[in-house]
Amino acid sequence: MERKELGGLDVSAQGLGCMGMSEYYGASDWENNISTIHRALELGVTFFDTADQYGAGHNEVLLGRGIAGHRDSVQLATKFGIDRSAGDANRTHRGDPPYVKRSCEASLLRLGVEHIDLYYLHRPPQNSSIEETVGAMAELVAQGKVRHLGLSEVDEDTLRRAHAVHPIAAVQSEYSLWTREVEQLTPAMAELGIGLVPYAPLGRGFLTGAVDTQTLQANDFRLRNPRFAGAAGDQNKVIADTVRSVADRLDWLPAQVALAWVYGQSQRLGVPVVPIPGTRNVSRLEQNAAAVELALDQAALQQLQPLGDLVTGGRYPSQGVR
Repeated sequence: MERKELGGLDVSAQGLGCMGMSEYYGASDWENNISTIHRALELGVTFFDTADQYGAGHNEVLLGRGIAGHRDSVQLATKFGIDRSAGDANRTHRGDPPYVKRSCEASLLRLGVEHIDLYYLHRPPQNSSIEETVGAMAELVAQGKVRHLGLSEVDEDTLRRAHAVHPIAAVQSEYSLWTREVEQLTPAMAELGIGLVPYAPLGRGFLTGAVDTQTLQANDFRLRNPRFAGAAGDQNKVIADTVRSVADRLDWLPAQVALAWVYGQSQRLGVPVVPIPGTRNVSRLEQNAAAVELALDQAALQQLQPLGDLVTGGRYPSQGVR
């Protein structure tokens, strides 16, 4: 697989988001998830994304087991900063230095590794300045426990202040055909040499046309997602239908078209773009990986580009999960 660079970190052009293997998308199977991770490695996908809050640490343990024996060829990204210890209704975004250090030590233990390749602050902190938090993260770099630093879902001011303390390699943000807000940040990212890591590049499955809210498990958070539910879901169907029509004409799958659009934005935005589609299914993983080879023609781009203006509904329920 093609390689890309995120602020000095060499990664596969597509990563694997592992969140759904532990939480939010219904029940999953440990052995099946391990098999998916192993197949990703076979396909040249070496960039894996997790966080300490996914499954209350379960996801890091799972990923650590999945990459055992392959550490030298893998780029591990994990995140900290969302404290759910008081329950989801009382979650907080933390960045106080003692918490930063404890979180890193706990992640290293669960992952079973000696260092983290890319360590993200999951959300801007509520209990400290960004300078204090990134300063503590920088100490982890100096100690060899972390190689590169990242931020998730930040604005330009926060990004610039953080980057002034220590170079930021990547910003992780939701980005897809129906979520474009991060494009407001990419000029600053291009200036500072920071890469973009889009999560949910398939619109949490909606853009594939394969998500039926009538059949989702009761604990699947998409049942509460404003873009999937009720009238909004019906109105947004035109977006998935357009993706499918392009896919049918090109003889590719809708998921591959949606991913190819994300890849194709790198030149327009002026930053490296490395999406991390999540899946627990080997066949879907294989389909996603193949999308790296798809270059959309001008006719497809003209159909797809306006879709971002057609979206109805917010990205999250009132209490976000990510």
